[in-house]
Amino acid sequence: MRIRTAGVIAASLLCLVGAAACGDSTETPSSTPSADKAGGELVIWADDKRSAALKPFADKFGQENGVTVKIQAISKDQQTTFLTASQQGSGPDVMVGAHDWIGNLVQNGAIDPVQLTDAQKTGLQAGALKAVTFNGQTYGVPYATENLGLIRNTELAPAAPATMEDLVAQGKKLVAAKKASEILCLQSGPTGDAYHAYPLYASAGGYLFGTTSSGDYDAKDLGVGKPGSVAAFEKLRSLGEKGDGALKRSITPDNAVATFTGKKCAFLVSGPWATADAKKAGIAYDISAVPPFAGGKEATPFLGVQTFYVAAKGKSKALAQEFVTNYVTTPELAVALYQADPRPPALTTALDQVKATDPDVAKWADAGKNALPLPAIPEMAAIWEPFGKAEAAVIGGADAKATVDAAAKTISAAITK
Repeated sequence: MRIRTAGVIAASLLCLVGAAACGDSTETPSSTPSADKAGGELVIWADDKRSAALKPFADKFGQENGVTVKIQAISKDQQTTFLTASQQGSGPDVMVGAHDWIGNLVQNGAIDPVQLTDAQKTGLQAGALKAVTFNGQTYGVPYATENLGLIRNTELAPAAPATMEDLVAQGKKLVAAKKASEILCLQSGPTGDAYHAYPLYASAGGYLFGTTSSGDYDAKDLGVGKPGSVAAFEKLRSLGEKGDGALKRSITPDNAVATFTGKKCAFLVSGPWATADAKKAGIAYDISAVPPFAGGKEATPFLGVQTFYVAAKGKSKALAQEFVTNYVTTPELAVALYQADPRPPALTTALDQVKATDPDVAKWADAGKNALPLPAIPEMAAIWEPFGKAEAAVIGGADAKATVDAAAKTISAAITK
């Protein structure tokens, strides 16, 4: 599961179940499972990797509570499948997915707030907890985080570049010496990739949504179309095909990692999911933060958080609350999920534990120490496609201001519908 795809899928889901179902869930579920005991059943939906890791813990939970626990693997279109099943009354009690689904799920009445104690909240990384907080309520239990960083082939580039300009200079030298064929592997493709472009966009002065006094994202403050966004797209254009050639539409989600592991580029902007491929290819690599532009702001990536949700229309909501709040928050389960798919655990005790055996975990956490939670507001669904197309256009040499203005108009129209 890669967070970059979640928002794209969400664009087609906004208010899926119709206006009549939209609105925040206000029911406060019970914090004990007693109402659902005595032969009850708990149904959990997760992807393939997490389903296998969850099974022994689900079996233990079932034995301790005298209930049957069923885990169903949902490998594709998870959010769509969950919302459709929720509408039809055939969904699970617990859903595992990305945190940026929250706004859409709440708007569609598909999830309940979760009941975490203050001690449990304190045990979670602050950014992960913030990511699952929506309208002042906690709408999921985070278990893993992910963010972009710079993966570097240390044989080709022994030292981490301090700035994007340094990276481009190093990359050009490697290409000129025929030690690489690409300056940088940062996926775009013909339709762009807003998630992977965001660190550079942010460093150059752009933002997507402003924030309210409480720190929540403010859909009324759209950054796309503001002067900072135009300046940021000018920077992307300067790195593009008619500029430095560091950004290319020929670098796609399908070939970015493979180009890096094939030693055709020294620098890859990607996430924890890419390190397994680097190890398999025998690449000597290191991980650091995406470098900023010289004189620019930090190249802040988005923080993605993998989350356990309690389904609002589940048949065993009290059992679901018990499992999510008292099992998902244990180090044993967090470490098991990490072993199934190595990403930094959201639980700090589990994070400390895995750091001792996997140095990459600490490096990813450090690369994302200033990451911004990926906006979970429903309006984010309007951003992905227009932003991505604008990114691809300026990489190809299109005028930045005209392109950004057109994207802003499209996004604003979608948000105000």
